[in-house]
Amino acid sequence: MNKLNVAFIGFGEAGLAIASDLTAASISAFDIKLGDNELAADMSLRMTEASVTPCMDTRSAVAEADIVISVVTADQAGKAAALTARHMRNGALFLDMNSCAPSSKQISARAVEATGAVYVDVAVMAPITAKGPATAMLAACQRGEDILAPLAAIGITPRLVGLEVGRASTIKMLRSVMVKGMEALTAECFRAAVRAGVAEDVANSLDASESGLGWAAQASYNMERMTAHGIRRAAEMREVAKTLRDLDIAPAMTTGTIAWQQDMGDLKLALDPNADLGAQVAAIETAFNAQNEET
Repeated sequence: MNKLNVAFIGFGEAGLAIASDLTAASISAFDIKLGDNELAADMSLRMTEASVTPCMDTRSAVAEADIVISVVTADQAGKAAALTARHMRNGALFLDMNSCAPSSKQISARAVEATGAVYVDVAVMAPITAKGPATAMLAACQRGEDILAPLAAIGITPRLVGLEVGRASTIKMLRSVMVKGMEALTAECFRAAVRAGVAEDVANSLDASESGLGWAAQASYNMERMTAHGIRRAAEMREVAKTLRDLDIAPAMTTGTIAWQQDMGDLKLALDPNADLGAQVAAIETAFNAQNEET
């Protein structure tokens, strides 16, 4: 396959990391900062040092591109897709690498596909600065595996997870509930632990309680514990919230935990901790639906 032309919409940290190791005939980029008198010089230098041609508008950046990579801020992703697609070549690929909800990506996809371009829902699953285009990614696109060869030609090799736009981003968004949630819990826990002078003891206790289970098994176990003991644990967590407040730490994450423990405990379900995760969730959903009907 001949080398392809690539264009970037947005050229921040992610754009630079990807562009630095791409295999392409040419790389162009448009970034809104090019229109800012105070920021334009630095942005133009960033691009030229990466062998990327700065473009002063979207049209000139993408008109000859075979592949367009959108790496803007999440709140601008939809607007960027709609504005960019109208200037793209028929059949060109639009890679939406922004961290957006699946419904947001589906709206962007409709705008892109209406112009004859091909929308690809891409989820970047690890920090991109270390590996650039070789970073682990997921992709979903109605064209299926047809998109993989041109992407591989420029050095991007996502794992195709389906034909439905939004599936890749769903995986990332729901993973982030856990990953970013644990980061937030870490801040809430260890700021308080350091203030109380017990950080090392708390850390050692957590190390000792590691189960070694895979995530699916751990999720099944956790939900059984919540349905079996949620009411008691909610009461304990209210005291945890009081402990945090006494240390001048806002119990933001703990407040959510109280609600979840109480709601799960109120279901009064007897679950098998070793049961299939899907079966457990189905039982929980049935119980929640029945509870809602009663109220």
